[in-house]
Amino acid sequence: MVGVRVGEDGEADGSFPQGRDAGWPIVGAVWFAWGMEILWVLMALVLLGFVLLPVLRRRRGMIEQVAPGHPDAADPADYGFALEEELDIRMPGPDQDLLDVLDVVQHTQDYRAARQLLAGTGAEGERRWQRVQAFAGAASLELRQRPGGVGQTPGGQWLRVWRAEAPKDAGGAAVHAEFLVQQAWRTSTPGTDEFRIIMEEARAACGDAALFAPDDPIPHIIELSVARGLGYPRSDFEQLWLKILDRAPAHMGAHLAALHYWCEKWHGSRELAYSFAEAAAARAPRGSLLAAMPLFAVFEHLPEVNLVSSFYRSEVVTKALHGALHAVHSARPDDPMLAHVRHLLLFFLVRAERWAEAMNQLLHIDGHVGALPWTLAADPAAEFAVYRALAVAGYEANGGNPATLPH
Repeated sequence: MVGVRVGEDGEADGSFPQGRDAGWPIVGAVWFAWGMEILWVLMALVLLGFVLLPVLRRRRGMIEQVAPGHPDAADPADYGFALEEELDIRMPGPDQDLLDVLDVVQHTQDYRAARQLLAGTGAEGERRWQRVQAFAGAASLELRQRPGGVGQTPGGQWLRVWRAEAPKDAGGAAVHAEFLVQQAWRTSTPGTDEFRIIMEEARAACGDAALFAPDDPIPHIIELSVARGLGYPRSDFEQLWLKILDRAPAHMGAHLAALHYWCEKWHGSRELAYSFAEAAAARAPRGSLLAAMPLFAVFEHLPEVNLVSSFYRSEVVTKALHGALHAVHSARPDDPMLAHVRHLLLFFLVRAERWAEAMNQLLHIDGHVGALPWTLAADPAAEFAVYRALAVAGYEANGGNPATLPH
């Protein structure tokens, strides 16, 4: 063995020892000191890992996925769930009439089927609002895919023809207003001149749509997004909100749109958003999904980094979860907003490790992922599939299997 001689000044001189035991007590002490330093470093890294691992796992919208082949892995296909590539990202739940009309409009570029469908959809209900959003979204997506150019027709041309040929049609005016709102959010940055110009155009389009259908709440619901983007003063926003309450006081879609304005990241605060959501839940008529509003308020204020492992089982989350579960159990099976609430319930129930209840939500919503929180992800279908796999794995780890899951 060789060592390092330590001189009288405490520095190593680089020479070998001049005898079998020369210098070894001192050298041994040096090696011992170094070993202790390394040991402390390793212990610090281990402790740091315990702190950082929950942080990395709990970033908002992200959750660890069980690797294929892992003992905890389970196959969602055993439960008859759709393949990831088959998940429909356009809507939160099924609406076959809308899908059929969308196919016709996009293949023929003829707007008349869309106009007829909206004309036959009740103005005060949730379904008309969802269909307006779907038609506007389809036109916006077409335009993004085919922006046009020399000798090329831009995508979404059917909407332009609709507005040109039926300028006073209330349905077409509402779809056009919502199209402009979606274009502003998708193609420009809030606060820029481009964003403001598009939003001002959308604001004017909302006014036109309201003139063609004075009792229709949808033009005013669309304007809620304009108000958020342009930063309406609270007095102006509240006046707009009163117009909606006069026409559709229990409209869930309108309440969700208004909630954004009151959130901390826009023009309100956590307290104002919670207050708005809780007031809506308190005045919700029997069978209304407004009782689920507090859960949406909690979601909008989730911490970017959560250091508390029991956060999703905390009192505030548990109370909001129970309100949403009660709303789901009391709602009409055909309520168009039911799927929206079930999707958010799945997110929270998985995070809270309430596996059986999460599986129950999956039985109702699997196949469609066009809702929060999945639509915030770059790949909504993949994000939904992660949570679905976790729900299945957790359910089976606690003794569940396809045979024990009630349908």
